[in-house]
Amino acid sequence: MPLVVALAGRLHFLACCLLLSLATLPALAQLDPQTKQLSRDIFQQLIEINTTDSVGSTTIAANAMAKRLLDAGFPKQDVVVLGPNDRKGNMVARIHGTGAAKPILFIGHLDVVEALRSDWTTDPFKFVEKDGYFYGRGTQDMKVSDAILVTTFIRLKKSGFKPDRDLILALTADEEGGKSNGVDWLLKNHRDLINAAFVLNADSGGVDLENGKPVTFNVEATEKLYGDYQLTATNPGGHSSLPGPDNAIYHIADALARLQAYTFPFALNPVTRAYFSRMSELESGQTAADMKGILKTPPSLLALKHLSLIPKYNATMRTTCVATRLSGGHANNALPQTAAANVNCRILPSYSREEIRQQLIQIVHDPKVSIRYVNDNGEVRDTAPTAKGVPPTDLKPEVMQPLTKVVAEMWPGVPVVPVMETGASDGKYTSEAGLPTYGINGIAIDISDVRAHGKDERVGVDSYYRGVEFYDRYIKMLSGGKQ
Repeated sequence: MPLVVALAGRLHFLACCLLLSLATLPALAQLDPQTKQLSRDIFQQLIEINTTDSVGSTTIAANAMAKRLLDAGFPKQDVVVLGPNDRKGNMVARIHGTGAAKPILFIGHLDVVEALRSDWTTDPFKFVEKDGYFYGRGTQDMKVSDAILVTTFIRLKKSGFKPDRDLILALTADEEGGKSNGVDWLLKNHRDLINAAFVLNADSGGVDLENGKPVTFNVEATEKLYGDYQLTATNPGGHSSLPGPDNAIYHIADALARLQAYTFPFALNPVTRAYFSRMSELESGQTAADMKGILKTPPSLLALKHLSLIPKYNATMRTTCVATRLSGGHANNALPQTAAANVNCRILPSYSREEIRQQLIQIVHDPKVSIRYVNDNGEVRDTAPTAKGVPPTDLKPEVMQPLTKVVAEMWPGVPVVPVMETGASDGKYTSEAGLPTYGINGIAIDISDVRAHGKDERVGVDSYYRGVEFYDRYIKMLSGGKQ
């Protein structure tokens, strides 16, 4: 009997702890069953359409989403699918507003990176729900947000919502390294379809979780430049039985070793300075002290050393360049005539790609290693573009005030933090075109479970449905419309 009483007491204690823990979390969004099923069906449909560059088609996905919108009552003239070729289609849809303000453009790419079935626990192109997660290629990057945006546009249309401005949705091709980028193509060929006061890019931002607890809501207001560089060494070659010190492979190996040992200069811009300032209040101990230290004038060298050991912070403070591919030689019994490496750089917006190419030449310091730029089409050029990145986007009150209100409703106490995208997104095209661009979405992912581009990509089921609710609330508040 005492054992039973003890167990009962222990279970009661655990239940109380669980209820207390749940009470500290914001209540889950209560989607009606029809919306929940609709959003799940759209998500599944997108995941199961292969949109990889090698064998897939964004046109199929674009047409599928266009049909969804047409079936929901969108007029034919307000939903178009167009692109440079049969496989690289883009969908553009519009909800007409009163015209009291200029339009808002929402962008999301339909393509995904390659995925091998042999690498995955599940089929990457099958939508699988298990253990509280949705699995499939694109569940994080970024069909998850595409599905949310399509669901939201359908909900707005069916409810009779009348915004104070046009709402434009563009689902596009080739963000993930293809040669027919949809945002770039639309801006150059059909700018009238997507011209807007500002752009919301659902491929950036989002909610960071730590062990399941929301800690920040991130808004991307600037991003790095993407740059690939080809390092090449050549040699007459010869028989491997008569080696000499001049070897193409050794030249490339030495060049990469020098690059590995090099650290690019520390630099902050208004967005990254605000980021570290805000994060220093959220972190604790040495990390918080180090963040405060790098904000000093001059910055603390010891604090810089500490934060540079953390990849996320290191990439936020400086340009990074890393070897990503390597090749060399033509036969096992011959001296190599050619050796080459690809170096991928993520460049702070205050530098140009050509400036970084010149820096690489100085770092490598070997006249027998040529360093050339590889453009988005895979063409190798002797020089790189000289344009610097676009300055950080101003955090406009018309964007930030409604966002802050919605975040406070859905994630109470979670701060809105401006961030710099350390990778790259289609926001670079809209920003360069003069359209202020903000990376915003409501998907929450644990910082220890980022699987974009990786195996067994997944997103939490509850996180997805909360993201559906977020965009519905935010767009309604953002566009000041009525039902």
